[in-house]
Amino acid sequence: MGVSMGFISATTEELDRAEADPSWAGTYVYELYADDFPIPDRPYGGPDKAWAGLQFLLDETDVELEFLMDGFQILEDGTLFGWSAQQIASVARQLQATPWERLAAHYSPERMTREEVYPKTWRLDAEGELEWLRRSYEELVAFFAAAAEGGYGAFMSFSF
Repeated sequence: MGVSMGFISATTEELDRAEADPSWAGTYVYELYADDFPIPDRPYGGPDKAWAGLQFLLDETDVELEFLMDGFQILEDGTLFGWSAQQIASVARQLQATPWERLAAHYSPERMTREEVYPKTWRLDAEGELEWLRRSYEELVAFFAAAAEGGYGAFMSFSF
């Protein structure tokens, strides 16, 4: 299973209700991923299990994104957060202005292994892991861009 993270767009009204009624939010977000997923015109995306590797690379740039610190906590167990439309738009601008090559320049399988960056597989297939991070980054950029374009905020789920 592992530790994973995902985003699904949310309206301001949904985020307000989630903040006021966290138990509703937990059920609602689960339902968003139910039978009719993906919902048309409702952006969603990773970074799935690549979140810590991407955070490692992002920390070496001027992109102000902290997966585990940004947004606001909805569920006390730390598995669901909300991100406002303003936060989504700000991060979208930063990500769109940051080409993958800027992040990839900081890829260090040895350092990431030494610092125990999840999922701790960096030296097993260094080039394959770098490609996995690239694909995850592209998905993340696409999600933030689409959510910002639609004026959405987001729910961020974190499972561990």
